[in-house]
Parts: sequence; C-alpha cells; structure tokens
Amino acid sequence: MIPQAKFSKTLNHQGFQVVPDYHMHTPRCNHATGDIRAYAQAACDAGLSEIGMSDHSPMPHGFDKAWRMDESELSSFIAEVQAAQVEFKGQLSIKSALEVDFYPGAEPYIQHLAAQHNWDYLMGSVHFIGDWGFDNPDEVAKFESCDLEQVYCDYFDVLGQSAATGLFDVIGHPDLIKKFGYVLEQPSSRVEAAEDAMLAAVKAADVVLEISSAGLRKPVAEMYPREGLVEKAAALHIPFTYGSDAHSPAEVGFAMDDCLSVLLKYGIKEVATFRQRKRTMMPLKVITG
Repeated sequence: MIPQAKFSKTLNHQGFQVVPDYHMHTPRCNHATGDIRAYAQAACDAGLSEIGMSDHSPMPHGFDKAWRMDESELSSFIAEVQAAQVEFKGQLSIKSALEVDFYPGAEPYIQHLAAQHNWDYLMGSVHFIGDWGFDNPDEVAKFESCDLEQVYCDYFDVLGQSAATGLFDVIGHPDLIKKFGYVLEQPSSRVEAAEDAMLAAVKAADVVLEISSAGLRKPVAEMYPREGLVEKAAALHIPFTYGSDAHSPAEVGFAMDDCLSVLLKYGIKEVATFRQRKRTMMPLKVITG
C-alpha cells in the first residue's frame, strides 16, 4: 500500500507551510487513475492552495504511444483543467502544464506543443536513452548487461541537452535513471563530471529543477534527485519546485515534507511557482506558532 501524504503543520517537527505540487497525471497517459476534479479535491483536503496538472504530452510519430495522451486528447485535457479551475476558484489555483519527453530531434514538435495553449509551465523529462525506455518495467533487464557508469553519463548528457534547448521551465525528476535501484555505490569522477555538466546547462538556461518524492514509491526508495545533486544545485543557486508525480489522487503531495526538509538542509529557502510561463519564487515559511 502506498503511504499517505504527510501534510500538516509539521515538517520534521518544525512548523512548515505546504507548497504547490506541480506534477500529476490523468488517465490519458494510460497509467494513472482519477479525473482532475478528484486530484483537485485531494489537494484541497490536504491543505494545498496550488497544484499543476502536467500529464504526459503527445509526442510525434507515435513515440511511446502506450504511455501518453494522443494529440487528439489535448483539447479535452485543457477543457477539463479549465472546468476544474472554474469549480475550485477561490479554493485552489490549478495550473495547466505538460510533462514533455525530450530526445534529440524532438525540438520542433515541442515548439508545436508549446503553441497549442497558454500553458503555465512545461516540464521536460528524459525517459529514453536512444531507443531504450529505461524507466519502463518491460525494459529493466537491460540494466543487467549495460555499463552502468556509461548509462548514467549518457542520461545526464541528454538531460543537459533538454535544459539547453530553452524549451522547458522545469526539468523533471533529475536522476530518474536510478528508478529501479541500479545505483552506483559512489559516483565516479566521470559521472560527477556528467552531473556537473548537466547542472551547468540548467544554470545557463535558467531552468528550475524538480525535487520529486516519486522515487520513494519506486524500487530505489529515494527521492529524485539524490541529496548530493541537491547540494550541488543549491551551491549554484539553481531554483527548485516540488512534485509528487501523482498517478492517483491519493498520491497528491506525497512526502512533501521530506522533500522540503532536504531543500532546507542545503540552504534553499524558496520554491518556484509559475503563471503563463513566468516564474515567481515563493518563500518557504517556517511557522512557529
């Protein structure tokens, strides 16, 4: 059973506000449950004041079709978000967004998607290295025969390329490559260099990183990104936003306090929010009374 989200007025026994949850999905991606109204109600019940619906976007030429909406569903997704915005006005701010896969060559189609609606933000994510869908359970066996160090380097290289395009506002779950628990005991100098190059690209593009609790629900049992990457990003003053990657209403805001605790640990005192692709920083307020 998935643990319930920990909200409250506490964060590791300190008073702490909740922040927006900017990563959640609908059944259009073919691996989520619950309509947008159910996600919105779950957010209200948990005390959130803002969420972002960021379902898996269409991609060209039937790319990874089984795991995302078709372009013909885009209008109904937007309409459902807008209906929820009206229904929950005054209770909850609901942002319209997409989680968009990046792979080299997809840039023209991503520009096409960006022009389809007045999105609040676009989240860029990497789920493929070449033609390998490394986070697909059906393709996990490839980890057993790969050069794991090289795979990590390749992943961070593509992630850096995604940031450098300037097409995205947020980079999603920035070390998703570890999802199935294939983790290097100690990142080598090559992997550290690949991480550093990715962070340099993120910094140069002025893009936000997501801190995601989703990894806590996966075999790796660790949030994305690892604490060492959060520490490096904090030293570069790269901003963060929070996402649960909820695929059901019960996961909205999952382990938010754990993620905020890590940000606070490394001196990060605000998170990014978005409206019509304009970023505003929201202070993380400790509530003492």
